[in-house]
Amino acid sequence: GLGRGMAEAFLAEGASVALMARNADKGAKVLAELGVGDRAIFVAGDAMSQSDIEGFVDATVANFGRIDILVNNAGGAGDLQPMVNLSDEAFDQAMKWNVYSTFWATRRALKPMLAQKSGRIINISSMEGKHGKPIFTAYTAAKHAINGMTKSLAREVGTEGVTANCICPGLVVTDIIKDNGPAVAATMGMTLDEMIAHFAQEAAIKRPNKVEEIAAVAVLLASEAGAGITGAMFSVDGGTAQY
Repeated sequence: GLGRGMAEAFLAEGASVALMARNADKGAKVLAELGVGDRAIFVAGDAMSQSDIEGFVDATVANFGRIDILVNNAGGAGDLQPMVNLSDEAFDQAMKWNVYSTFWATRRALKPMLAQKSGRIINISSMEGKHGKPIFTAYTAAKHAINGMTKSLAREVGTEGVTANCICPGLVVTDIIKDNGPAVAATMGMTLDEMIAHFAQEAAIKRPNKVEEIAAVAVLLASEAGAGITGAMFSVDGGTAQY
């Protein structure tokens, strides 16, 4: 998925990388496949757990001695329902999974970044952070919240050598889409292939985006070339949300 794609892109640029995900077996497998030795570590954890998130940031600093780049990539759409049927629990989950995970990780990483007077915060938002979509109410609200948090943070730490930006991807056909997409498509009265084609038609390029296209923007924002970019929402959605 996007996490692995971005890890590979950063490793290719010479960075050391810490990865976190819930599934320890998959994480160990990815680490072995990356084959970069001690330049990469994996920590098992749940992004909806504050202690797991903060422990992950702490483990990164303990292992590498510093943290220069934080990519907040955890999140998902969760329970997709018309608002009239949306439960408090489902709305809370969307906030915790997307917004709180980003908040917890960013707050923890900011301490060492501010101390060293440098850092890059890159939040993976969504095209749903720029417009609305029926039945995606909770997810859309969460992604708008991430965008707003990023804009405020950029102004807060702009003189401290730390930048904060969002990437707003369109549809990227990763494993999570293949696994969970049929259920989402069913709520729209479509098959998975029909849903992918539907979203592709909303884009100017008439196709889904690729993992590599998202990762390339993350690398730019983390590089010296991106030092003057902060508080920005980068659409990488094939021209779906043209602002």
